[in-house]
Amino acid sequence: MRLNKYLSEAGICSRREADRLIESGKITVDGKRAVPGMQVEPGQQVRVGKRLVEGKNEKVVLAVNKPTGIVCTEDMRVKNNIIRFLKYPVRITYAGRLDKDSEGLLIMTNDGELAYRVTHPKHELTKTYRARVSGVLSPQKLARLRKGVDIGGYVTRPARVEIVMQGERSAVVEITIHEGKNRQVRKMFAAVGNNVQELERIKIGRIMLGHTKPGHYRKLTKEEIEYLRGC
Repeated sequence: MRLNKYLSEAGICSRREADRLIESGKITVDGKRAVPGMQVEPGQQVRVGKRLVEGKNEKVVLAVNKPTGIVCTEDMRVKNNIIRFLKYPVRITYAGRLDKDSEGLLIMTNDGELAYRVTHPKHELTKTYRARVSGVLSPQKLARLRKGVDIGGYVTRPARVEIVMQGERSAVVEITIHEGKNRQVRKMFAAVGNNVQELERIKIGRIMLGHTKPGHYRKLTKEEIEYLRGC
């Protein structure tokens, strides 16, 4: 089995992250530094730093309602990181980040293959957000957002954008995007002159939080997991 797939199936990280760890020299196999593309056989000792990888764990997939102020990072030196905040008894990580100032749906899992499907652009899993933005969203601005805007060297793909409420000083909008660029929704609205004041992710593909309160989580159903595996 390829080493990156082995690490993914062991719940360590996604295959892409495994490749980065291998290239950085943090993975060893039987005491020797791993190289990209290498194969591993049953019985070989694979380590991430000093930690021994012990093969497959029970798969856990959670829908977490991340509050604002919590940081999506595995760096335990960072205050209010999502791993410490959640205190889940099995090691899990996030499949796609939410920035510190945003809240809402965050999928967390120890299933590296599922995380790969959720995050890799080729699977085109949509993400839906509810945003409160400053100012008025004119028909011209909506048309630009729906067609795609330049967010700094990248033109976004067409998005679904619907106004939930338009006030004199702010608007509430639901926007569905196909990519997952860093702070993409915030950059899209900034590109048309409307700054995001509040941002909540409410849906990933067909996965929703349901009645899960901020700071809490629920396990995905078998049907939801199968849906993500098929994306």
